[in-house]
Amino acid sequence: MTTSYPLHKIKVVLLENIHGAAARALEAEGYTVETHARALSGSELLDAAGDAHLIGIRSKTRLDAGFFERATRLWAVGCFCIGTNQVALAEAAARGVAVFNAPFSNTRSVAELTIAEIIALHRGIFLRCARMHLGRWSKSASGAHEVRGRTLGIVGYGRIGSQVSILAEALGMRVLFFDTARCLPLGNAQAVDALDDLLARCDVVSLHVPSTAATRRMIGAAQLGRMRKGAYFINNARGDVVDLDALAGALRSGHLAGAAVDVFPEEPESNDDPFACALLGLDSVILTPHIAGSTEEAQNNIAEEVSTKLIRFMNNGSTSAAVNVPQVDLPVLHAGRRRILHYHRNVPGVLSKIHRVIADRGNNISAEYLQSDPKHSYVIIDVDSSQGEALKEELGEIPETIRVRTLW
Repeated sequence: MTTSYPLHKIKVVLLENIHGAAARALEAEGYTVETHARALSGSELLDAAGDAHLIGIRSKTRLDAGFFERATRLWAVGCFCIGTNQVALAEAAARGVAVFNAPFSNTRSVAELTIAEIIALHRGIFLRCARMHLGRWSKSASGAHEVRGRTLGIVGYGRIGSQVSILAEALGMRVLFFDTARCLPLGNAQAVDALDDLLARCDVVSLHVPSTAATRRMIGAAQLGRMRKGAYFINNARGDVVDLDALAGALRSGHLAGAAVDVFPEEPESNDDPFACALLGLDSVILTPHIAGSTEEAQNNIAEEVSTKLIRFMNNGSTSAAVNVPQVDLPVLHAGRRRILHYHRNVPGVLSKIHRVIADRGNNISAEYLQSDPKHSYVIIDVDSSQGEALKEELGEIPETIRVRTLW
């Protein structure tokens, strides 16, 4: 099939051992895919992906302003994870690079681990397991409890928090939740108006919030002190939302009975690097290496979701679900038409300039969709013309143009 750009020349670089489903999907489209098992940085990153059209990363690779300045062929970034804070989003947008992620594909995995940790903490499974491995038989009901009838407090009632809520109710738990946004309760869950109120009323508190200026260190010594004596604390959200020194203090003093933590303010770059935090050595704490969303099912779902978004963007121009640029989508391009993808600074008069170029060449517009944010605009225009490349060249000369591409 003849296309506006040879598909085999579209270079895709996938880092950090992204699930193989992504490479298979991208290769099936005819793209050339290069994979790397680990995160890259500095000159290594530029050597591998500086000439890529698409790059796929997870949470360890940092794409800063300097990378986007040098990666001039780059059209889109796929974050094969929930977060996008590892990408300089504003700088990417300024250069017309769309960024996609998978905000929901691993939510079930995180929810299931949270439920498992709630049960494990209430039964003291971690300590009993460790003692068994040391050859010590510690059969006792002391300190072991059923979760049925206990109250779970969920901080952040989004996609993950709401799933935890449903699963916890199925176990017979009472669920309270706090969220800064108004949320529809599922099942018998009840909203609480203040975080302090929730902390004081629950037997176990689980965090499911994003990392923002408002959530950083939202749980410190004061908040932990408001929790019930003997309560449990779980953080499978983001590492910077909890003061780990304060949490360690609350555990050592006996105010809290236990905790489970999967995310940390500072995490090793690779499995070969050492790990340290204030919670090491506490036998009432379950520590896991940022694996809440790391199941085969979740990673496969993420790979399929993000690769699909990248393919639609390259083949159709769709920025639907992009996190940093205006979201624009049009149906599949019909045979015999040329599709113009024009990304430009959002100032008055640009669209009229685009229309004038198209009209002056005797072209008819058959479909058009424009969306803008305060800084940028993105328009997809289908024209009944064979002048795709000539139009692209002339449209690129409009002073406000950031990126222009044609599809056919």
